[in-house]
Order: sequence, then structure tokens, then C-alpha cells
Amino acid sequence: MTPPPAPPASPPARALTPVSKVLRLCLHALLFGLLALAAGRAVTGSAPGAGPVIAACALLAAVYAGGVRAPAVHSSPRAGALWLTGLGAAWAGLLVVSPDGLWIAFPLYFLELHLLRLRWGVAAVAVTACAAIGGFVAHSGAATPGAFLGPLLGGAVAVATVLGYQALYRESERRRELIEELITTRAELAAAERGAGILAERERLAREIHDTLAQGLSSIQLLLRAAERALPEGAPALEHIARAREAAQDNLAEARRFVRALTPPDLEHGSLAAALERLCTGVPGPRVRFSLSGVPRVLPTPYEVALLRIAQSALANVVRHARAGRAEITLTFMDASVTLDIVDDGHGFDPSSVTSGASGSGDGGFGLPAMRSRAETLGGLFTVESDPGQGTAVAVTLPLPLEHLEPSPHAEPAQPTQRAQHAEQPDAVEAL
Repeated sequence: MTPPPAPPASPPARALTPVSKVLRLCLHALLFGLLALAAGRAVTGSAPGAGPVIAACALLAAVYAGGVRAPAVHSSPRAGALWLTGLGAAWAGLLVVSPDGLWIAFPLYFLELHLLRLRWGVAAVAVTACAAIGGFVAHSGAATPGAFLGPLLGGAVAVATVLGYQALYRESERRRELIEELITTRAELAAAERGAGILAERERLAREIHDTLAQGLSSIQLLLRAAERALPEGAPALEHIARAREAAQDNLAEARRFVRALTPPDLEHGSLAAALERLCTGVPGPRVRFSLSGVPRVLPTPYEVALLRIAQSALANVVRHARAGRAEITLTFMDASVTLDIVDDGHGFDPSSVTSGASGSGDGGFGLPAMRSRAETLGGLFTVESDPGQGTAVAVTLPLPLEHLEPSPHAEPAQPTQRAQHAEQPDAVEAL
């Protein structure tokens, strides 16, 4: 059995450091072997008084076995101290009747260091060494250097062994905790990457469906409507055109359902403004306020996704890096564009010399390019204004698609076919 426990940061309830079963068995075998050797030497020796030696060895073995089998000794420091006191008294009796009792001091060193706190354990080892030296001198009648060096060196070796074991055990525990933390972190990162990949693929599919299939079906419907109006009444082709228009309308509605189903979860149950407001209320740290300016209008899904993701990225950098006390998100609808502003009062940074994310992030330079790329993909403008100690302002402006603009009262008259198409286009856009 080996070392005592390493005390944690807070005062520990116990002084035991876990010891492997092999070490415990070796300690048991050492103590019982030394007791058997002392009893055997008393029986085979020519000196009288073998009975008291055997009785003392038997008593010490019984006290030791009882303590090993008692659960309280391993769970209560007080019970362990009482057991060590009983062992010490039985060992003192053996030391009085036989000089061979000196050998039992070595396993007692390990027990004292294991069951007691380090300070008390070292003191108990010193007392045990002194008792062993006194017993040897009393039996031999001569104070030789070996009588002092043997017990003292044995105690020093026991203390060094126990301290080394404790250091190895603490290092092993730190490594185990670090490995568990790394495994947990890796699992969380893998889950986050899977979730981000799923959301990115959903956004891509929604954008592709909206920009290709839905727009194509809308154009087909408009062309069929124009062809239907261009034909005279009663033409045989009108029935086929009407059926084709119905099929295009049904497929357009189905494409719209696909786009909505693939919309990010934050936009599934409300408008962009509602999603941004929920985002502000869930930000830890700085106080974040959301404000809406202008007359809200329905935006294409790619626009809403881009603005929401830019706001999330900018706010994440405000929380992680800006050390801001307040931040504000403003969504502004104008006649021909929509603007998103994210402003904070953090420590700021120099955008021209620091490759960082918005709001003073230090995310390795990915924040700014990612947000800028989202804006420029939709033909928008992305700007960052910041100075050290002056906070940061991030602004993105996206031009509204033509179908989302208010019709101009000064527009020139269109050709008849074009008028038919423009008359139908608002309905098709509404369906999207």
C-alpha cells in the first residue's frame, strides 16, 4: 500500500490517495511476512521468551487485519487515526519483547503516510523512527550509527516514495480530466460543424430554388398569361394554355413551400424584424436594443438569411471581443434598399491594420470577409467604421430587387405584351 492523498484546493474530507490493489497486497504480504519472520526467529532461537513474542505478533496481526477489513478506516480520518494508534501500541509491545520488531517500522511508515494528512503523517513517521531506534538501542545496549541510520533512511525513503506517488497520481488525474475535456470539446465541435453544414446547405438550396426554379416558373406563368390574352376567344389552344398555367402555378406554390421549409429556423416563425428582436434579447453580456425604421416589406429569402447571419456574426464578436456595455441593431427600409446597422460602444480596433472580425473581433480575420462576401453576393455594400477606444459600427446595405420596388408614377408606357407581363408580375412575386 502506498501514498497518502494529494490535498485539493479546498480542504479535503479525506486524506486517502487511491492505491492500486497490487500495492495493497504487497503491503499486506510485507507486514505479515515480517511478523512471521519475527515469530519464527523467536521459536527457533535459543533465547527464552518465545511465548510473549508470538503473542505480540499475533496481537499485531489481529489489529492489522481488523483495520484492513473495517470500512470506516478507509472512509473516516478519525477511524484511521484510531486504528494507527492501536497498531502503534501493539507494535510497541512487540518492540519491547523482541528486537525483531524493528522491521515492522517500515510498513508502518506507509500506513501512516497513507491514512494521515501529509503533515501529521510525516510527524508519525518521525515518532515511529525514534521508537524503532530506542527499541534497538535498548535490546543491543549500544548506540551504533547503524541503529540510527537504518530507521531514519527507511522513513526518508517512505516519505519520498509517497510524495512521488502523489505527484504521479495528480499528474495522471490532470491528464485524465484534460482528455475528457478534449473529447467533450471535440464532440461539441463536431456537432456544431454538422449543424452549421446543415444550415448552410439549407440556405444554399433555398437560394437556388428561389433564384432558378421559382423564378423560371413565374416567368413561364407570365408568358402563358400573355399568350392567353394574345389569342382570340374560342381558340383551341386556350384550354391547353389554361392547364399549363395551372400546372405552373401549382409548381410555383410547391417551390415556395420548399423555400419556406429550407429557411433558417430563426426565420421560420416570423419576419426578419422579429428574428432580429429575438436575437437581441438572447445576447449574454452587453445590453442590446433593436429598432426598426421605415415601412417593413417582405424580402426574398436570401436577403433575410444574409442580414440575419451578418447580425448574428457581428453580435457574436461584440460579446466575445468588444467588451461593450451597450449595442444597437437598426433595420431600415428605404425606397430602393434595406440597411442593417450594428453599433457598439466597445474598445474598437483599426480596420486597416487589424485582420479581425466586426466589433473588434480577433477571430483570425474570417468575420469581416464572411460578412462582406454575404453582402456583395447580393450586390450590396458592406462597411466597417471603428477606432481604438471609440467603438465599432458595421453597416450593410442591400438594394431591393426590382419586383420589391414601388412602381414609379413617371414610368413610360410599356408595349402591350409587356403591359400584360407587368400586370401579372406582382401576383407571381406575391406567390414567392
